Parts: sequence; C-alpha cells; structure tokens
Amino acid sequence: MEFCRIAPDVKLGSNVTYHAFINLYGCSVGDNSRIGTFVEIQKNARIGRNVKVSSHTFICEGVVIEDDVFIGHNVSFINDKYPRATDGNGKPQSEANWAVVPTLVKRGASIGTSATILCGVTIGENAIVGAGSVVTHDVPDGAIVAGNPARTIRKAVAV
Repeated sequence: MEFCRIAPDVKLGSNVTYHAFINLYGCSVGDNSRIGTFVEIQKNARIGRNVKVSSHTFICEGVVIEDDVFIGHNVSFINDKYPRATDGNGKPQSEANWAVVPTLVKRGASIGTSATILCGVTIGENAIVGAGSVVTHDVPDGAIVAGNPARTIRKAVAV
C-alpha cells in the first residue's frame, strides 16, 4: 500500500488490515487485527489477535497488547519514566542510556480516544479507560477508569 512503511522484520498475522501512513518496525501484529492510519508501532511491541488500533496512535517499544483489545484514536503509550535528550555529558542519549519500562494491556480492554498510558502499568482484562485519561497506575480487571490521573469510577458491565 502506498505511503506505508512496514519493515521486513515485522510479523503480521493473517487477515491483518491497515491503512496509509503507518510506520511499523520490529513488532508483531496478530491475526484479524486492524491498524488505522497515522499509527506507529515500534520494535519489540506485541499486538494480539482481533485488536483494533485507531488512527493517530503511538505504541512504543515494550508495550504488549493482548487479544480483543480496542485502542481509540490518538492514544499514546510511554516507555520511559524519566526521558532525556542527552546523557550527563551533553551527548545525545542512545539505547545504552535508558531501559524500557514495559506496559501490558490485557485481553478485552478498551482504551478511549486521547488517553495517555504511562509505562510500567497493567490495564486489566475487560477494563475501560475513559477518553482523555492519563493512566499512572494499574487498572484492575473489569474497572472503568477516567481522569487525570485516571481513577476507578465503577466496575464495567459484563459483556
């Protein structure tokens, strides 16, 4: 597809659909998943089966998204708690200067538009993150969270 950059090291499952202006490298995307336009998925990120990743979303290294997850538009994941452009000597940082902090989104979770997910958290199975939320701590299975920082509002209704 025109205007797609999918590196040769990407592992795409069967029936994966994607749209223009995506950037995928060193990641894996499971069967039947859908990737919207203007999405970047970095190396060592794993996307499960039947996942919908909406447009303008950034999934960085260290993020694992299990099966049947919905990711809304403009969702951003973070993998570094203390990002810096340079090391202590003023030289540009390299991978040797920091460690990836992993994030896990469990099966069936839904993340609303423009949410920001800080690193080191787990979003529980079937949990819902409200639009615009900033997730700074783990989200329990089946919880609905919203706000900045995201706080539990109630339990989700069983599907």
